[in-house]
Amino acid sequence: MNHELPTMNYQLPTIISILALLTITACRPDESPQVQTPHNLQLPVGFPPPLMPDDNLLTNERIELGKKLFFDPVLSRDSTISCATCHLPSKAFADNLPVSVGIHGREGFRNVPSLANVAWHPYFFREGGSPSLETQALGPIADEVEMDLTIAEAAARLRTDDEYVEMSKIAYDREPNAYVISRALAAFQRILVSSDAPYDEYIRGNQSALTPEQINGSNLFFNELQCATCHTGFNFTNYNFENNGLYENYEDEGRARLTTQTNDIGKFKVASLRNVALTPPYMHDGSLPTLESVIEHYNSGGSSHANKSLLIQALNLTAQQKSDLISFLESLSDETFINNPEYQ
Repeated sequence: MNHELPTMNYQLPTIISILALLTITACRPDESPQVQTPHNLQLPVGFPPPLMPDDNLLTNERIELGKKLFFDPVLSRDSTISCATCHLPSKAFADNLPVSVGIHGREGFRNVPSLANVAWHPYFFREGGSPSLETQALGPIADEVEMDLTIAEAAARLRTDDEYVEMSKIAYDREPNAYVISRALAAFQRILVSSDAPYDEYIRGNQSALTPEQINGSNLFFNELQCATCHTGFNFTNYNFENNGLYENYEDEGRARLTTQTNDIGKFKVASLRNVALTPPYMHDGSLPTLESVIEHYNSGGSSHANKSLLIQALNLTAQQKSDLISFLESLSDETFINNPEYQ
């Protein structure tokens, strides 16, 4: 679904309205609950259990409903755009456009991030404006640039479809509404787990999983250059908000759009680097087309800005070091993830 998911053209009052709508539609009817099959989310080595809301524990029925919704353009006004239009399984649930494109070719202003391992993210959108996958799911549907359909209209459409009505009653004991749509989409996204890249094999003990160049790049990344200060842990992000010196003047003010604080201008949520080689172009606006251009940006030390992280300094890398770093980043590509039939 579009954006992290990234555009967030809607403003904070819209998010508050969505939260209120979810509260109103959460009331359960006086009916016997449907029998469901709990889903056992397999945790890879080194992955902690993700936070799971009590009202949306994973079941196979909820995941199947969410998967159907994710790939169905019924949630867009002209029925041409689905969540999967911008989040392609073959692209690690991102795409290769600089910014998102919604109905009628309308362009957003942010690059689409991958959905790999979003179950572990503490908040969503590049400025952190949504606290859960459930609240995030509704924003792109209503966004006039993306899918341009009110959640009430979307639910009404689904209630005319017997299959959606039946699946909804089984999964959530009610007909399709905002509560069902948001939670089903979140349930499907929580199973999108990426953990089988060559680097994962290497740290599990397969010393032949990485090339010598990738091992050299790994040493640069974790030790000499300290890239893992921000891109850390199993998901290669600390989820903090940083200004990486991309611009001297930011047309998109990043986190400051949410907080209105000048010291948040140009700060964006640190992106996960999992499958990064599969998801060009890069940065919040897709302005850097290749991994080579990303390395050159950090090697230069970036542009001057009052909020730029003190960690962003000129690196003076050699050509071989740049090549080794890119080789390491390529080792984070998970072919099993992008070809998993459960996610198609």
